[in-house]
Amino acid sequence: MVLHWVREMMDPGLAGYWGSADPDTALENFLVVVAENKDKIDGVKVLPQALDREIDMRRRLPEGVKCYTGDDMSYPTLIAGDGTHHSHALLGILDPLAPLAAAAVRKLDDGDTAAFTELLGPTVQMSFHLFEGTGMDIRFYKTGFTFLAWLSGHQDHFRMIWSEQNDRSPAHLAKAYQLADAFDLFPDPDLAEQRMRQYLADAGVTA
Repeated sequence: MVLHWVREMMDPGLAGYWGSADPDTALENFLVVVAENKDKIDGVKVLPQALDREIDMRRRLPEGVKCYTGDDMSYPTLIAGDGTHHSHALLGILDPLAPLAAAAVRKLDDGDTAAFTELLGPTVQMSFHLFEGTGMDIRFYKTGFTFLAWLSGHQDHFRMIWSEQNDRSPAHLAKAYQLADAFDLFPDPDLAEQRMRQYLADAGVTA
């Protein structure tokens, strides 16, 4: 199994789930459970937590138990690792970054950490933008993800349940388009440009 600990910042009902409201004590309890059941656990993911806490946690995991990262801001550093430990990627931003992320991971497989970081490192600015102002409300980043999927030709409309396509401004989505285009993420750039112009026209924005 994979243990995914979503902390109380994202779900208040999980406060004290691991026996304490203190995050350090809760983590200690969590690690004890992992150690006692290591033969049944493929890996663990704790979200959200600070970069240094994830690095410390993965160092303390039993041998053979993976650390899956959900850190959409520090992922290049965490995936590249420190030479001894690394985090496996299980995070949302790799969805719109899939073509570039796949190329970067191939570099990592070849042992070229510098090339991996060179490819994936700059994409953090796109992640910061897509998650901008979301807090713990995951709806808003999904709007950007869905918009980029539409521009990429993966779906034939830009509509979401509860009209969440309106949760981001035209200016925000235009910046998302510009960033994705700069990273060559669109399979058909002409289609992406056409749909971007269509969206802006429908939103009443004139170039």
